[in-house]
Amino acid sequence: MEKYQVIDITDLEMETVMAICGESDRNLELIEKELDCRLFLENDSILTSDEHTVERVARIIKDMIAIYSNKGSIDYEDVTNIVVNQVDSSFYREPVMTGYGSRKFYLRTPGQKKLYEAFRTHDITLVTGPAGTGKTFLAVIYACDQLRKGKIRKIIVTRPVVEAGESLGFLPGDLKEKVDPYLRPIYDSFDAIFGAGSVERLLEKGVIEIAPLAYMRGRTLNDAVVILDEAQNTTAMQIKMFLTRLGFNSRMIITGDVTQIDLPNSRQSGLKKAIEIVKGIEEIAVVEMHRNDVVRHPVVQKIIEAYEREENK
Repeated sequence: MEKYQVIDITDLEMETVMAICGESDRNLELIEKELDCRLFLENDSILTSDEHTVERVARIIKDMIAIYSNKGSIDYEDVTNIVVNQVDSSFYREPVMTGYGSRKFYLRTPGQKKLYEAFRTHDITLVTGPAGTGKTFLAVIYACDQLRKGKIRKIIVTRPVVEAGESLGFLPGDLKEKVDPYLRPIYDSFDAIFGAGSVERLLEKGVIEIAPLAYMRGRTLNDAVVILDEAQNTTAMQIKMFLTRLGFNSRMIITGDVTQIDLPNSRQSGLKKAIEIVKGIEEIAVVEMHRNDVVRHPVVQKIIEAYEREENK
């Protein structure tokens, strides 16, 4: 089999080469699968079996080296983003935030950059898109960054907890026990940024508040970033109530996936209605994320594409 040189790695440290290859060569295997070629590590070079993929593989490897230089590591999701979504290493030059254990958080796709800029420049941001695009996690990162910088005093995260026809009154336990299963993904996001111990203290002090949407009624929310998650499961009246809670020196972020509505068929999603109504208000951004912004396992993107094809029939 004839082999073609992709890149000379003579001057790279062994740790960098190992990071490029990944555990059990999983990074190289991903490149092989997506580009339909074979890769070889021989005589201080990375080679490919297909001359038509030389330039593309070389660009991917160079981006991986740049990411390793910036981050000190290469995650499998980083490699996936470069190979599958064809995002370059420029996205990894500067983290938007450093979290617990010096973990750095980066914007990984053009859609994520657009969304984060909307957070910075608008009083209210409504964002829709499939699972895995980072809608809620980026909202939490933005809120935590604003809190650390002293620009706000409080983070409030809420979501509708009556889904798929379930009623909280029929679930066992007190209020916290009833709503925690719905809000667990939010707790996980805060834990990744602050660490579980710090999050518990911030919750006790009321600096972070995580509550069902019904508890927002009648409040005016000043000096805060307020996040409404899973907003596709709100009614028109619920989301109107939420939008009108905006206070001074506050930001509101509303996230949802309009392809995963759990409301009964007779009820229209409040998120879809709100987007129609508020479009054109300059202080409000409406951002739509797409499957190309998915930064989870490559199979997730393929699942989304398969469902989109089925829905378009």
